[in-house]
Amino acid sequence: MRTIIFLDTMKSGSTREAIKAAEKLGYFTVLFTDNENFLRQRTEFSDVHRMTLVDFSNVEGLRNRIESYQSQGLIIDAIVSFVDPYVYLATKLHEEFCNRSLSINAIKAMEDKISTREILKDSPYTPNFIKINGKESIKSLATKIKHYSYPLMVKSPFSTGSKDVIKVENIRELFNSVNLLKRKYPDLPILIEEFLDGPQYLVETVVVDGNIHIIAILEQEITQYKRFIITGYNVVNKTEKALLQNIQQAVESIIKSFEMETGTCHLEIRITQGQCKLVEINPRISGGAMNRMIEIAYGINLVEETLKISLGSTPDLTRKWERPVFTQYVTIPSSGILEKVTGKTVASHLPGVQEVYVKPRKGSLLTPPNSMGQRYAYIIATGDSSEHAKENAKTAAKEIQFHLKPIKKDKKKKL
Repeated sequence: MRTIIFLDTMKSGSTREAIKAAEKLGYFTVLFTDNENFLRQRTEFSDVHRMTLVDFSNVEGLRNRIESYQSQGLIIDAIVSFVDPYVYLATKLHEEFCNRSLSINAIKAMEDKISTREILKDSPYTPNFIKINGKESIKSLATKIKHYSYPLMVKSPFSTGSKDVIKVENIRELFNSVNLLKRKYPDLPILIEEFLDGPQYLVETVVVDGNIHIIAILEQEITQYKRFIITGYNVVNKTEKALLQNIQQAVESIIKSFEMETGTCHLEIRITQGQCKLVEINPRISGGAMNRMIEIAYGINLVEETLKISLGSTPDLTRKWERPVFTQYVTIPSSGILEKVTGKTVASHLPGVQEVYVKPRKGSLLTPPNSMGQRYAYIIATGDSSEHAKENAKTAAKEIQFHLKPIKKDKKKKL
């Protein structure tokens, strides 16, 4: 059987839609996962034809499992991942077992924020940055960043979803944040960057034989909690010509610096004092609702077209239509145990609403967001204009209510 192997997935969003797209294309789907809950919830993965529990740190074990499947008659046509941090690993295995080359060196560099900065160190699109080992005293740290002004950003090189990205306002916060990341990742260096202010855009791209295709540009709404959380996405169909040209030039220059010839990536770009600056780049489509947003806006199923690239086919990146689309994510202000969610049915029937997704199950512990993974619902809406789509999405989002039970605190017995 013609087979595609996926390294990990989420229960929903772009990663899961990729598996559904593979099934739609007629492939036998195999999922490698280290999430034991997925095996317990096996009936919820009807699009996964075979699910296998693996240890992703044991690469030789993965090779042995793939060879075992081949000996059973499965013809492995692609090995892919849409999940951090397995894109490079999947590409490496894909080249070994499927005899097709992708831009593996570019993918590896894009997964590492420090490698990204070093590749782009002479580019006008990268912010000022320094790399430290995390063992500096507060005095040494102050000396190293003496030419920088606050606020600053502190990052782990492999951070994803805002999880290990910290904004600091002074030397004491900087020192504490560096120590926090060093305790969490003792063997990794730490990245310190200047803070970028201004509107932020996400750019989804596909590269085929060195030709760079911008699939979609989305303006992001950012909410400051303990971390920066993206809570809104507006698909940009009409924008100032000068802005569009600036973004296109930046994207092409950045991707060419990585020497990517074939693959997909998304870039987050901030417009700071009229200049494009790269926040980060990742060698995959964005997760969450991104694939559905692009499909509703333009009729392009980007994960399906990405699979075609891995399979050696030519992707169809033609826009079938252009529709205003806005996606509103829902977060919560306080922690608690989820008892029920109300408003989903009402929200789904409001004007312009295309999709309503609620993530957590009853009994889950919910908290205010420290990462993108703690956004608990989203609404995708269209409208007659971008403003109308935004209004429709935000109106529907107000209907979603998470009813929480307070967390019981253990009372210590007095002696």
